[in-house]
Amino acid sequence: MSPGIQKNRLVSLDALRGFDMFWIVGARAIAGGMASLNLPGASVVAGQLSHTKWNGFSFYDLIFPLFIFMTGVSLALSLKKRKGRGDGKGTMMKHILKRTIILFALGIVYNLDFRSYPDFDAIRIMGVLQRIALCYFFASFITIYNKTRTQAVIIPIILIGYWAIMRFVPVPGFGAGIWTEQGNLEHYVDILLLPGRLYHGSWDPEGILSTLPAVATCLLGVMAGHLLQVREWKGKPVNPLHRVQVMVFSGIALTMIGLLMDPIFPINKNLWSSSFVLFTAGLSAILLAVFHWLIDLRGYRQWAFPFVVIGVNSIFIYLAARFIPFDRIARWLTAGTQTFWGQSLDLVTALIQLFLEWLLLFFLYKRKIYIKI
Repeated sequence: MSPGIQKNRLVSLDALRGFDMFWIVGARAIAGGMASLNLPGASVVAGQLSHTKWNGFSFYDLIFPLFIFMTGVSLALSLKKRKGRGDGKGTMMKHILKRTIILFALGIVYNLDFRSYPDFDAIRIMGVLQRIALCYFFASFITIYNKTRTQAVIIPIILIGYWAIMRFVPVPGFGAGIWTEQGNLEHYVDILLLPGRLYHGSWDPEGILSTLPAVATCLLGVMAGHLLQVREWKGKPVNPLHRVQVMVFSGIALTMIGLLMDPIFPINKNLWSSSFVLFTAGLSAILLAVFHWLIDLRGYRQWAFPFVVIGVNSIFIYLAARFIPFDRIARWLTAGTQTFWGQSLDLVTALIQLFLEWLLLFFLYKRKIYIKI
């Protein structure tokens, strides 16, 4: 069994997934509480934990593409395991289709506004879980039915094709190559084809057209997953450290290409622009390399344990944070303590909320309950 891989599962991947989810389920509220105290640098941190309105990039813009990237890494590991036990392509695709449908349906439930249900026009069809589901499905299909080199070639085809469509297909009333909120092709396609409620009223950051480059994000994760499984090269064993070095250098290269592409196709999470794909995939690869080196190769696991607890049940806590009122429970627990805590109350409440979420996950972890879809 390779270092750090147990039952085809990387500890570093669980830790990085937990690190990623940590910023969603609690850290953002904590940063807001710190900012309310006017602590040095807290407002800067809080700003980085908010999405950029349009063009540009903040740390929080990395969270979603990092998760999709890791979905690709997990996919590469999982498919190799299934092939090893003799599963055929059809069997694997049936399993993948089932998971896709369940995840997509959970995404719709997550988006439901129960006050207006069952008004169909109030239902948001697309969303975070739906995008993950679609990326997982199409990346799986491409990976199962194509060799690694072909998978790699498909990535630039998607990214160049998406840029070309966005650049040269005209939008009625605006023309072609317009990157504004109202004038871009992605926005127009969503209005034209996407039923139900859109996240921002007239457009959706997880819309139809921008799902295409998101598949490329997942495929770049698949490439990273392939790299982590390389044990020999031209008949010679591969030093695990060399895999880390290749991943770091690849990450730096992708990040630089993304930055160079910014003037042509701005880095933009809402459009999931080709430059955004390359830039965030590069950062994701570097993070994965660092986590893999520290946890799997060097054996420094203790610091990552809180993240692992989150990572093994990441989708569950994402859903639980939507339907279990952890914030209200935390406020109930701190009720009547305003005088004691003073201006720190928001920060204390956010810390308690995160602790309650983590405590639930720790309960599942200790009982080896890993809720999979």
